[in-house]
Amino acid sequence: MKRLLRLLAWLLGLVLGVVLLAALGVYLTLRASLPQVEGRIALKGLSTPVEVVRDRWGVVRVRAASLEDLFFAQGFVHAQERLWQMEFQRRVGQGRLAEVLGEAALPQDRFLRTWGFYRAAESAYERLYPEEKRVVDAYVAGVNAFLESGAPLPPEFRLLSFRPEPWTGPDVLVWAKMMSFDLSMNWEEELLRHRLLARGVSPERLLELLPPYPEDAPTILQAEDLNLPLSREEAPAALLRLAPPRFLEASNNWVVSGSRTATGKPLLANDPHLGLQAPSLWFLMALEAPGYRVIGATLPGVPGIVIGRNECIAWGVTNVGADVQDLYLLEDVEGKGYRYKGQVVPYRVREERIRVKGGKEEVLRVRETHYGPVITDALQDPPKTPMALRWVSLDEEDHILMAFLGVNRARNWQEFTEALRHYSAPSQNFVYADVDGNIGYIAPGKFPIRREGHTGMVPVPGNGEWDWQGYRKPEEWPKVLNPKEGFVVTANHKVTPKGFPYALTYDWAEPYRAERIREMLLAKEKLSLEDMKAIQMDQKSLLFRDFRPVLELINPLSERSRTWRERLLAWDGVADRASEEALVFALWYTELTRLPEKEVGEAYWDEPRYLLKALREGDPNCDQPGTEYQESCLDFAALALERALDRKEALRARSWGEVHQATFPHAVLTHTPLKRFTDRRVPFGGDRYTVNVGPFVPESLQMTHGPSYRQIVDLSDPEASLFIHPMGQSGHFLSPHYADLLPLWTRGGYLPMAFSAPGRERVLLLEPGR
Repeated sequence: MKRLLRLLAWLLGLVLGVVLLAALGVYLTLRASLPQVEGRIALKGLSTPVEVVRDRWGVVRVRAASLEDLFFAQGFVHAQERLWQMEFQRRVGQGRLAEVLGEAALPQDRFLRTWGFYRAAESAYERLYPEEKRVVDAYVAGVNAFLESGAPLPPEFRLLSFRPEPWTGPDVLVWAKMMSFDLSMNWEEELLRHRLLARGVSPERLLELLPPYPEDAPTILQAEDLNLPLSREEAPAALLRLAPPRFLEASNNWVVSGSRTATGKPLLANDPHLGLQAPSLWFLMALEAPGYRVIGATLPGVPGIVIGRNECIAWGVTNVGADVQDLYLLEDVEGKGYRYKGQVVPYRVREERIRVKGGKEEVLRVRETHYGPVITDALQDPPKTPMALRWVSLDEEDHILMAFLGVNRARNWQEFTEALRHYSAPSQNFVYADVDGNIGYIAPGKFPIRREGHTGMVPVPGNGEWDWQGYRKPEEWPKVLNPKEGFVVTANHKVTPKGFPYALTYDWAEPYRAERIREMLLAKEKLSLEDMKAIQMDQKSLLFRDFRPVLELINPLSERSRTWRERLLAWDGVADRASEEALVFALWYTELTRLPEKEVGEAYWDEPRYLLKALREGDPNCDQPGTEYQESCLDFAALALERALDRKEALRARSWGEVHQATFPHAVLTHTPLKRFTDRRVPFGGDRYTVNVGPFVPESLQMTHGPSYRQIVDLSDPEASLFIHPMGQSGHFLSPHYADLLPLWTRGGYLPMAFSAPGRERVLLLEPGR
């Protein structure tokens, strides 16, 4: 018996040893694909040596003797650190995910192919200006140099058993199209309104459910800076009744004049709010060549710096949310086409062949019209009437890359605004500052000119009567240099004051974040860089401030509700991750958003001004079904508090951060057991309306969007500027730089935004090869 036990123990030890050796082998194989960061690499395509310096955090500084070599090196380094991310992004743009992920990705591929993002990128590449094309081609050559270098591919390629194809010019441009799509969502708002009207919601009721931007709320630009008449309305009230807005949020930035700072020079801050992911959306770099010296946030797969500074100027961006998409209702003539300008016009049909890993190739027939693709064909629950899309980012020509190249090199306001004349979409709120003390703002973009009566907020007939009539000229774009107020704040709230000659959109974010930033800027006579940090990290909820009076009026339904009402009334409204009050308020507000569920067909209706009006003045949705008693809206609010406390008890949570966590999923491996190595989550505070934003999914309370990058530039000493992004610089989950920035980002830390690398450096020399 003892011999048998010893034999079993020996066999078990042998099996464990084999498993451990196999695991070690896999680990060493995957580690072998980490990038080379020191020494020398010979690369065909370079004309002169390029120095690539990495600091202790993996932030990259590239120094080259020419622009072509600089962008070649940027493409090479991006591929070294983020090749899988770049591959995934271009496959999204191409609509080719099913080739490597299988049938589960088919619906997404159908949607992406129908829109035609990659076709638009191919068209734009063919029409690039010579300088743009040289930059794109140099960058592409750098990516391909990595693919040809013999370096092991990132783990995802091994796990999915495929090799990437060579990079091309359209692969660079398609990600700009996808970013434009992510930040231009008016088509969804048009579909929402169309659906609600089809459910029998009247235009008047729609205006209550989706209230317009408050007339007394701040705007980015002031009438006094634009010399506008104060009495003129920007759109007839009758049009607003048919086009109620729905908010769109995606970032903060502000710039402060030297007259308001301790140094006497401007301060500029920016934190774009985008999807949180592993690896990070951004990659930090400094790029140096003759006539080009810039540092900031780059997008892997795209050359240049998107947000940052050079030696003379700094800039930051947030989403305008401009309405650059329209849906057109088509009069479908069975088997013949659609009616346009009194004639039946046949659809142009293109075939898209979608290859499927482990399955049959699918042939997708996409109908094209005068306006663009019939996108409702790709929806899982399409409306009865087919709709075609008109969108600026599907235009044949697009020079957004030229705009950013010019911004990177600009040395003053004139050069900065001149560069942005090439800008297309998505329109961004650009704030500006320079070392000479100037500050400014501009919203560039291709803004459609619509005929009178077309608000752009609901689908219109696609019969030729509502076609666009061109685009606004750059001279007409909203802009200001050195505003009288001494600062500019943008938080996706309304750009233009009354009297501005045209509407950019009717969809604006709620003004809570803008109001809070303004409060903090006006609270001190002289502002410092530390004050900018405090604003970026601020999580005081003005949403709570608005809903606090409701708590004062309700009659609690239990002793625990009474206790918690008193605790909330004594709370300062700071939604810190350690706060239990922040947890209860978030749960209560989430329950309040259920109010119009039966009417609108959505479980959560996050429209604070609709809810406030209902709770103050009453609303038909407050009376609960299945009871003899006719509940008031304050009764509903009291019941919502009870439900919130029930949910809190079920969660067994004592603080907001226990359940409200910023999540960073890997796009593919999050669906596999490897997610324990690739995914990250950290406790976080805030809510959808705090400056340090913390939006959450109502069902899970998880935070999937947030500050994807933070930047503070001090124009009195630009080398003392700061930046950071979550996760880390590397896309390789075994790299020490995969998630080393996450703790720093979470607690409000920053890295030096300096051309000189701090601390220990690792130097890689890229040399011309044969």
